[in-house]
Amino acid sequence: MLAPKKAKYRKWQTGRRNPARLLRPETRGITVNFGSYGVKAMSPARITSNQLEAARRALSRAGGKSSKIWIRVFPDRPFTRKAAEVGMGSGKGDVAGYVVEVRPGRVIFEIDGAPEEVAREALRKAGTKLPCKVQVIARN
Repeated sequence: MLAPKKAKYRKWQTGRRNPARLLRPETRGITVNFGSYGVKAMSPARITSNQLEAARRALSRAGGKSSKIWIRVFPDRPFTRKAAEVGMGSGKGDVAGYVVEVRPGRVIFEIDGAPEEVAREALRKAGTKLPCKVQVIARN
């Protein structure tokens, strides 16, 4: 699983979930820069490191041995969870994992070195592991 080596602050505050801000399209990381094909988020989501790892495995298995994969996002935002059947109060829960917030338009994965139909199918399979709507795109 992807996780930061060290963090300045162990726990972050939750932050606002304003729907208008979340639906605003991304301005950075919106084009395929490294590979030939990529998968782009079409809806806002918080993607956990487990989901990214599952998508990466699906992509590497379906892409074949000759393909090169780039992960364009990194989960650096910690999320906390209290243990099961624990009462209210007594502070914030322990860090349960890390997420990355993606907005519409963000390229999440890229692939190169595979034929077009293989690459598109591999990216489609990887997209099913992610909690947002995705679209397979090609380099311009």
